Amino acid sequence: MPVMWADGRCAGLDSPPFNTLEISVRRSEKSMKTPKGFLWGGASAANQFEGAYLEDGKGLSVADCFTAGSRTHRREYTDGVVEGNYYPSHIATDFYHHWKEDVKLFAEMGYKAFRTSIAWSRIYPHGDDEQPNEAGLRFYDELFDELLSYGIEPVITLTHYEVPYALVEKYNSFADRRCVDFFERYCRTVFTRYKGKVKLWMTFNEINTMMHGGEQQTGVRIPEGADRDQVLLQVAHHLLLASAKAVKLGHEIDPENKIGCMVCNPLFYPETCKPEDQIQAMKDNDAMFYFSDTQVRGGYSNKARKLWEARGVQLKTEPEDEQILREGCVDYVGFSYYMSAVSSTRPVEKVQGNMMRMVKNPYVQESDWGWGIDPVGLRIALNQFYDRYQIPVFCVENGFGAEDEVSPDGHVHDPYRIDYFRRNIQELLKAIHEDGVDVMGYTAWGCIDFISAGSGEMKKRYGMIYVDRDNEGRGTLRRIKKDSFDWYRRAIASNGEDLG
Repeated sequence: MPVMWADGRCAGLDSPPFNTLEISVRRSEKSMKTPKGFLWGGASAANQFEGAYLEDGKGLSVADCFTAGSRTHRREYTDGVVEGNYYPSHIATDFYHHWKEDVKLFAEMGYKAFRTSIAWSRIYPHGDDEQPNEAGLRFYDELFDELLSYGIEPVITLTHYEVPYALVEKYNSFADRRCVDFFERYCRTVFTRYKGKVKLWMTFNEINTMMHGGEQQTGVRIPEGADRDQVLLQVAHHLLLASAKAVKLGHEIDPENKIGCMVCNPLFYPETCKPEDQIQAMKDNDAMFYFSDTQVRGGYSNKARKLWEARGVQLKTEPEDEQILREGCVDYVGFSYYMSAVSSTRPVEKVQGNMMRMVKNPYVQESDWGWGIDPVGLRIALNQFYDRYQIPVFCVENGFGAEDEVSPDGHVHDPYRIDYFRRNIQELLKAIHEDGVDVMGYTAWGCIDFISAGSGEMKKRYGMIYVDRDNEGRGTLRRIKKDSFDWYRRAIASNGEDLG
């Protein structure tokens, strides 16, 4: 067998069997655009931009109990709303009172899809109420109708870090199995109410971030002296049951529904080719795939069971649980991608990333918040998910947080964001055209400025529309199109061909 050199030449042969550079050039000369029906759009979350936190019957959510933070100071999760603290979600960027204006701007950008979430506590203020709040249901009726009038497909997350806080107070959230039933009741209500309006759903946002906490995901509190792993993996089991029940129910209520999971991208690179680093990266990836494996395949893998064993966890289950998981397999995999991670077996200081701490990667640039900028990682992530599951994948979050400023001419110039999106979309197109990945769509995070989930800041801006509001809650809430707004409008209009 001939030896292959690093540059593609084969020892002992006059010419290489292929030339990877030539193939790459030939492909780049071809027109690469997204397939017909591809869902271009933007993404958001109710708790990060709606505001109106107790308006029209809405109840307190877990997100409403997180104070503002900064890039160096973590947000505090308080026991309810404590006087003297600033809670940015209470007003956020006030989409609740600006939604018509904002949807019109989304339509001007050419959106085919808009991803947001329903605030569970806007529908069931306490989570366990017997009857839903009609005012909350009516708000989303009007929002979905407006989107559809512009030809924009609603893509709805059932809960995006928005568990009603009353469930924390009464049951410690999903630590109690009864919350599975409360979630199922909520799902039945919204699936029935919005039948024919919403056909694309996701269950729990970034469900796999449970492995790194659980407070922001569900509001669960770890009792003093309790085994952290036991509590969190039991909560995770209840979330997976709730997700599976929602999928089955959604299919029964409307067979046209497509319901996906939503996971935080679990792409870990080994730090070196040292075999132990390879094993560590495999373990780190497996821990994050724990949730999507269960949601796609309909049951726990052998590796999941070995994880319980290694952590000394014994799940409390019921005889019907295996059937519930088996009958609730998702239709597609939705995921967020901002950055890749690095796994290492050597003692090394870790930096903060998206919902987790990780080893710094010296081969990629970083944002002002220290997040690695790795567009190629998006292509790898798309391939990983598709190769693993062989069902459609949907990049529902991908974006760049930066400090934007309004220039003296009244415009917001953000070439750094345009560069980020251009490079990521180029890699997404390669995944489609060169690798054969079945990608449903791309919803950029975020369509409009809103508060950062991780830091609670406004100055860490993701949107293509600027909102006049600062970290202390001051500002007019005026909307201003950024340069990236027009760039994305052209990208969508050309179906991904014009990324210049």
